[in-house]
Amino acid sequence: MYLYIKALHIIFIVTWFAGMFYIVRLFVYHTEANEAEEPRRSILQEQYRVMMKRLWFGITWPSAILTLIFGPWMMILLGSIPGWLWIKLCFVLGLYAYHFLLHSIYKGLMEGRFKYTSTQLRVWNEVATIFLVAIVFLVVLKSVLSLAWAIIGLLVFTAVLMVAIRTYKYLREKKSR
Repeated sequence: MYLYIKALHIIFIVTWFAGMFYIVRLFVYHTEANEAEEPRRSILQEQYRVMMKRLWFGITWPSAILTLIFGPWMMILLGSIPGWLWIKLCFVLGLYAYHFLLHSIYKGLMEGRFKYTSTQLRVWNEVATIFLVAIVFLVVLKSVLSLAWAIIGLLVFTAVLMVAIRTYKYLREKKSR
């Protein structure tokens, strides 16, 4: 039974992450559509609102809920909680906080409030990547001692992502001149 629950947990983690990665891309496109001339702006933004709603409530939210069901179920079947799993759970709590922040951005965009620029949203998109890397390393290494190396790697990875985002922005702006 444990392996079936574990498989379902992994499946819904993957679909949850896919939803979080894609929803932020849709936020970026929806925000960038603000710069388009009418009627293109209205057409694009209406299409993005439809896509965001379907993705958020059809895939991302159900996957987050099912992940939350199968994760604790696995822990119950496991019987005990090793030290590394407590640290993973802290990252998972952070991931759910990120999910709720994305929901807040989603609601704002659906109401026509554009609180973030497309560049800021691109940075938001990388937050899920940071959580993914941290959680996968913890699950695979299963060692609190290895966590120190994972955190160093995570910090380097985050720095590389930020440089990549800034470089992409620079190249985009240079191309549009």
